[in-house]
Amino acid sequence: MATSPIQLAVHSRLLSYGSSESTKLVPAPPGNRGKIVCSVKKRELEEMNFSGIGRKNDQQVSGRFHQLKALSASGISLVPTVKRVPTYLFRTDIGGQVKVYVEKTNGKYKVLVEVLPVELSDAHAELVIVCGVFRSDASCFMPLDLNRCGADGKSSTIETPFVQGPSGKVTVELDFEASLAPCYISFYIKSQLVTDMESSEIRSHRNTNFVVPVGFSSGHPSPLGLSFLPDGSLNFALFSHSAKSVVLCLYDDTSAEKPTLEIDLDPYVNRSGDIWHAALDCSLLFKTYGYRCKAATSGKRGELVLLDPYAKVIRSVISRQGGSEKCPKYLGELCQEPGYDWSGDVRPSLPMEKLIIYRLNVTQFTKDKSSKLPDDLAGTFSGISKKWHHFKDLGVNAMLLQPIFPFEEQKGPYYPCHFFSPGNMYGRSGDALSVIKSVKDMVKKLHANGIEVFLEVVFTHTAQDAPLMHVDNTSYCVKGGDLNIQNALNCNYPVVQQMILDCLRHWVIEFRIDGFVFINASSLLRGFHGEILSRPPLVEAIAFDPILSNVKIIADNWNPVANDSKENLFPHWRRWAEINLRFCADIRDFLRGEGLLSNLATRLCGSGDIFSGGRGPAFSFNYISRNFGLTLVDLVSFSSSEVASELSWNCGEEGATTNTIVLERRLKQVRNFLFILFISLGVPVLNMGDECGQSSGGSPAYEARKSFDWNTLKTGFGIQTTQFIAFLSNLRMRRSDLLQKSTFLKEENIRWHGIDQSPPKWDDPSSKFLAMTLKADAEVSQTPVSDIGGDLFVAFNSAGDSECVILPPPPTDMVWHRLVDTALPFPGFFDEKGTPVEDELVAYEMKSHSCLLFEAQRLAET
Repeated sequence: MATSPIQLAVHSRLLSYGSSESTKLVPAPPGNRGKIVCSVKKRELEEMNFSGIGRKNDQQVSGRFHQLKALSASGISLVPTVKRVPTYLFRTDIGGQVKVYVEKTNGKYKVLVEVLPVELSDAHAELVIVCGVFRSDASCFMPLDLNRCGADGKSSTIETPFVQGPSGKVTVELDFEASLAPCYISFYIKSQLVTDMESSEIRSHRNTNFVVPVGFSSGHPSPLGLSFLPDGSLNFALFSHSAKSVVLCLYDDTSAEKPTLEIDLDPYVNRSGDIWHAALDCSLLFKTYGYRCKAATSGKRGELVLLDPYAKVIRSVISRQGGSEKCPKYLGELCQEPGYDWSGDVRPSLPMEKLIIYRLNVTQFTKDKSSKLPDDLAGTFSGISKKWHHFKDLGVNAMLLQPIFPFEEQKGPYYPCHFFSPGNMYGRSGDALSVIKSVKDMVKKLHANGIEVFLEVVFTHTAQDAPLMHVDNTSYCVKGGDLNIQNALNCNYPVVQQMILDCLRHWVIEFRIDGFVFINASSLLRGFHGEILSRPPLVEAIAFDPILSNVKIIADNWNPVANDSKENLFPHWRRWAEINLRFCADIRDFLRGEGLLSNLATRLCGSGDIFSGGRGPAFSFNYISRNFGLTLVDLVSFSSSEVASELSWNCGEEGATTNTIVLERRLKQVRNFLFILFISLGVPVLNMGDECGQSSGGSPAYEARKSFDWNTLKTGFGIQTTQFIAFLSNLRMRRSDLLQKSTFLKEENIRWHGIDQSPPKWDDPSSKFLAMTLKADAEVSQTPVSDIGGDLFVAFNSAGDSECVILPPPPTDMVWHRLVDTALPFPGFFDEKGTPVEDELVAYEMKSHSCLLFEAQRLAET
């Protein structure tokens, strides 16, 4: 190749960038091709509508234009202009510069190419631009002029001469039909002497074509996900450290298997650090989007179209070909979350010690026909909104939802696929926007009735084929350690930590969620190689986050992968509450006749062995049964070797029975469990279905849980149990001075009793009886009985024989009233006002396997 006679001057303000080689991708479908018209305008640059300004320092440009990057397959830099016309500056392979302006006017794109001030060694030299247009493959050009085709049926490139103006500037202007966008224009410059056929070619300093985007730009690296820019364009940003190439896939038909348009993002100009980004004109008629991410070892996985991890509105996609591997399961929708009218909504903002929580599954709560809801409401967020009165009937003031993120259907909601949106299966029509609105409607409805809304969240692992794993497996996954989970998330890696924080903030800000229960919380303490961290960054960041500081954060150490729970010393910074595993185990042990009295006493008083380090009993979330393991009624009906780990007792016979004695004993045990749950310091957590005796047939598996049967609320068991729970809820509120404390009881406020008022046998495994007197503070005891009572006397008997309980003397001018005796038949086993104990009676016969509660009340005036 001959040396070009044209010498291009290099300006001092030039910033050079690298360039990529052409990436082989699928060309755009013919339906998206348009027409391009090229023309030469004989006017000087100053007279044209492309008024460029000089490049400012990097800090000023970054602050004003959000770190705009050049978008090209060669080294370029973006120079801001007064009218914000995208301007691209190239360095050539012969040491000069080429400047390109792109502007959209009157429905067309105008591209002006300028060769900066030149020195012609020969006045007869001629510059010619050779250009073509492509979308995803620089070696596969689109037809430029459908009316002027070559022998092969198309004309893929054109040649147009430059024009030199009076000021010495050499320019050429190209007009593009808007239907061609988004696309790239690829060109090089030929220099040829008029008197000689010999010519040379001018390309970028990397010896590649000059490549300029039309209809889209490099965009911004922040925020991640899809965002809407003030100029009306859509900004895409995706984190992937391992991806060697990223392709933005756009669909205009939601039922199509293949993208309508694919845009290959240039790693030199569409990548800032590990974030890939681009901006697209939002007037283009695309509906959904996804990404292809190819790593060096991705193989076929690199062909998958992946959901944006930060997508806020997602659409479920079902393959028309019966499971094509290239068909994505979810795509992000190219739309903003709809605005919502939160006027009148007030967060209940309940103190932690005041909470009474009801845990439920969104689908199972109202899916059964017995809910009597229309089919389009059954099993949805809207269904919960219709049944809010059930929570009020129980005295519940907080609702805990099992995970509501999209999940792997074969394994259930504890294997999420995505974190920033609710699953479409929980909505009336499955439409993403209507589902989002129904969540907000539900939250607003419950808030209006004084009920907070908590979410169970799983951030320690994902579904096996979750898009996140293929976007960047090396960054998002834990390597090594003893987790033995292929899809374990590396939660304390900075990028993953940021994603989790962004997700939690999104649910607090957009959905006004009041708290989160973190499933498998012990894995939040692990580092990149599975090692335990003494000060895990994510746990600390959540504790001190300014937005999350206004909601409840609770750690739950249940691991859905191993289906077990492990205790650990959880770093809390006086912010983290915990699901109390020891409470569940110790109460089950006591009521089946095992365990020490000291363990029972510790749980009754708020588990000071766990929560005394600056937190208090309100940080203990207590439960008897939950959404895995045996249900409450199964805990007293099954105790075979297969469920030995459940610490259950069948009360004399295994499974279903007609034995009256066994049935009465089981009924007492159910009452005992509920009574201890509500009488203990801490936050009681009820589980869906326990109030009406729903059974999983003795199976502890999560899959064995059935939908809530609303008809069982009308049975004898359902009526008395729901009424008993409502009574206990009201009792906790009325006697909040003793039962809803944020601090531990003082030594002078509690007295322990054994049989005959003797000291308890703390270390005797055979001792099955414990009683305590909770003494009201002196200033509180002076208030009228209509507002609050006096001391409480509570007794627990897990033995098979009756005990004669000696009541302590009541306070002066007071008499004991029996509020609860779980051995009595319904409705007498609990009484809101209480049954007074006769003056001369100093002993009370306490039946086997029962609990007692007495309250000291003032004598009625004569």
